[in-house]
Amino acid sequence: MSALRLQGHGASRGSALGRARVRLPPTQDVGEKRIAANAVDAELQRLHQAIEAARTEMRELRQRLQGALPAEVGEFLDLHAMLLDDPELLFALDELIRSHRYSAAYALRVQRDKLAQVFEGMEDDYLKSRLDDLDHVIGRINAFLHKRPASVKGLAGEILVCENVAPSELAQLQAQGVVGIVSSAGSSLSHSAILARSLHLPLVVAASGVLHRINDGDVLIVDGGSGEVVLDPAADDLRQYRQRLRELAREQRELGHLRSKPSRTLDGADITLLANAESREDVAQAHALGAHGLGLYRTEFLFLQRNALPDEEEQFHSYRDAVLGMSGRPVTIRILDLGADKADRTGLALGSEENPALGLRGIRLLLARPKVADTQLRALLRASGYGPVRILVPMVSTREEVLAIKRRIVKLAGILRAEGHALAEHVPVGAMIEVPAAALALDSFIDQVDFLSIGTNDLVQYLLAADRNNEAVSELYSPLHPALLRLLAQVVETARAHGVPLSVCGEIAGDARMTPLLLALGLTELSLHPATLLEVRRAIRESRLADLRALAPKLLALRDRRGIERWMIQATT
Repeated sequence: MSALRLQGHGASRGSALGRARVRLPPTQDVGEKRIAANAVDAELQRLHQAIEAARTEMRELRQRLQGALPAEVGEFLDLHAMLLDDPELLFALDELIRSHRYSAAYALRVQRDKLAQVFEGMEDDYLKSRLDDLDHVIGRINAFLHKRPASVKGLAGEILVCENVAPSELAQLQAQGVVGIVSSAGSSLSHSAILARSLHLPLVVAASGVLHRINDGDVLIVDGGSGEVVLDPAADDLRQYRQRLRELAREQRELGHLRSKPSRTLDGADITLLANAESREDVAQAHALGAHGLGLYRTEFLFLQRNALPDEEEQFHSYRDAVLGMSGRPVTIRILDLGADKADRTGLALGSEENPALGLRGIRLLLARPKVADTQLRALLRASGYGPVRILVPMVSTREEVLAIKRRIVKLAGILRAEGHALAEHVPVGAMIEVPAAALALDSFIDQVDFLSIGTNDLVQYLLAADRNNEAVSELYSPLHPALLRLLAQVVETARAHGVPLSVCGEIAGDARMTPLLLALGLTELSLHPATLLEVRRAIRESRLADLRALAPKLLALRDRRGIERWMIQATT
């Protein structure tokens, strides 16, 4: 009897063999239940204990994974923690129990349904998508109400089959022994997929029918590269699985040999590989893997998940340690990029904007909060006395923004020197190109910057009008769009004409499949998560730069995603 094959989308490479553990979607069908008047206080205490348990679990998870999570995934943990502290949510739950004598579980359902109506009535897709976060938080509280952990125990050697998986669950699931995940929904560009790749956890998403065709205990083979799920594998399937494991092991050994090798193409062109980081662990890994420096050091983690802003000394020590950790290699520190889905507890970033992705974020927020900007810039400038520091400005869209931040830097540097601090003679200032206006009008401010960095994650979503957190438009959110490639080529040409160094950061820089395409467009400086550095180095060493550049005109003439994908295959054969 032949095995049943189900097809999804590969979201995180790797193969896994194990028994299925099916987790059906959480239901909101908690029946109405009222409690006796003399049981209200006990029920309130039970609810508060469940909320505190969920809050503690989230806090411990965030602390344990600090530095292991991509910044954007960490932001989701912070958002869930903020929901658990939302006074309006907590007050409403208490009132439902006191006034209506609802059970805690039914009060959760009633309040969730009320909020769901509000979310679903919103026109903004981003805000609608926050309902998923609310459901994850309600689910955690419910789990502790029923005295069971939020995720299933006893998962060692098993493959989780579910509707979807939250970013905050993945590390816990892996620690419990889950060897792979198959979801009926989800996107390969989601935050969960990004984290699964960082954890090297095989993940298949959008595998329709898996919840109906797979039962607990079924044996599965999961291929996170091709997206194939094999139910009840036959002997040939098992032999192919073992062969894939041998190939993956050999690949990892080969990658390990590249730690000390140069990032040089077959025709002798050196490509600069920088690392993205936000913690000491990231910095140490980048240094060990031979990164040429840090192309993006995120500072948001100092501001998230706390009730007070970090002072100058705390920030200075963090930035100084990053500089010292790279032993003289350049460290590019991005100034605070709060806003959009990066909300903090201090109230610094607005939480009530109608369209936060287009609101007060990045440089806009800092210019509106000059004291916050000055504190961070002072700390950054002081860190420059310990090694080469570059300051990267996010969300630039106008020349005036660049001039304003440079004036503040010059003024603060003078004050710091007068106070006796040792600073670098010159601290380069660069701009992130992640707003289409900045890319299209780059020549209007390029004379004011020392370097540029393309933030592809935001540039793609703004250029294509496709929210990268919205699964409904996940097919549209793709870097393989002719408009993006042509815009990148334009930015590369403008930077080259003015002699300004240019790098690219974001997911595409860390995707080895994209490396030939980026080289063809003229990009020779990539900044990526340390976990993917060796794979990209290998792709560089297998490329011939002159041949790829010769293929660039054909690439830029392509009119659809399918044609670009065919070009990528041809470029590597």
